[in-house]
Amino acid sequence: MDIEKRINAFARLGEYLRTFGVGEETSVIDLTNKAYQNLVNEVGMADNYNAWFVKNNVEFMLFSLGESLEKESLQQWISKYNLKDADLFHTKTIAVIMAGNIPAVGFHDFLSVLISGNKILAKLSSDDDRLLPAIADLLISIEPEFADLISFADGKVSDFDAIIATGSGNTSRYFDYYFGKYPNIIRRNRNGVAVLNGNETEADFNALAKDVFMYFGLGCRSVSKLFVPKGYDFTPMLNEFSKRDDIKNHSKYFNNYEYNKAIYLVNSRNHLDSGNILLTEDKSYASAVSVLFFEYYDNIETLNNKFLLDSESIQCVVSNDERIKNAVPLGGSQQPQLWDYADGVDTMEFLLSDF
Repeated sequence: MDIEKRINAFARLGEYLRTFGVGEETSVIDLTNKAYQNLVNEVGMADNYNAWFVKNNVEFMLFSLGESLEKESLQQWISKYNLKDADLFHTKTIAVIMAGNIPAVGFHDFLSVLISGNKILAKLSSDDDRLLPAIADLLISIEPEFADLISFADGKVSDFDAIIATGSGNTSRYFDYYFGKYPNIIRRNRNGVAVLNGNETEADFNALAKDVFMYFGLGCRSVSKLFVPKGYDFTPMLNEFSKRDDIKNHSKYFNNYEYNKAIYLVNSRNHLDSGNILLTEDKSYASAVSVLFFEYYDNIETLNNKFLLDSESIQCVVSNDERIKNAVPLGGSQQPQLWDYADGVDTMEFLLSDF
């Protein structure tokens, strides 16, 4: 299957995934497609097997993936790689061990392996083992040649040429031990951070709330920490955050909120409370569910240097301050471009390397 056929298939998949957005045009695709209907059903049932996978979050993820699969974006992404020559080489089998923290979180690896002309052997997390197979079935219904390139491992992962594994700090050490002898990409815990400067508007805080609350803060691109200037007034932000009533209705999230609030009160730890999230000063990057850390900064230059030194802990930086290097705008953390690689490691370059 040549690269143009692969691009066209994923672009078509994107048209289907964009139907999960509000008001998206659907007349160009066949909504009676059985694989599409199965995916719709899986979206509706997702929170039955993972309470964190509420319908609006799953739909947001699928729509975001669909937006990234615009044909022009796919072509722009692959333009820097020599994929036509890659079609001449022997197809490799790439094992991908996927996380399950947010819906279909392994899709970019799935896409990268297949668009590069390789076979994927996916090991799914038990927390998210239904959405990606449904997406794969939809892709195969669009382009049947993908059927021989996609497989899912039920047990031990074996018979592969290279591996991509994503997990926590602890599981990454396990991955290093067992898979270190293979060509690999092994990803570890990272977090999103936001930089505020005191000039934010109500619209900015509404956008920031999306970065903080989407997927209940469980994503590696979710903002778990704020950097603010000394004397920062948190009140306007807390007022905007408090409007997110929907998150308070989620029992698992709100149980975390009440638990952490009780701990802070018992320990007399200084904190701010919007009624649905707690803010406390902390040097760490990874905060608990329902908690947002913050840290004061003196100047932007020092902050940019800090981010460079701490790059292995940071997945993305969001800010509307143009002085912050490589930042994405507030509200943009959960909609990365195809070329925004996790942990800053070029997955396509790895997949096209000689191993």
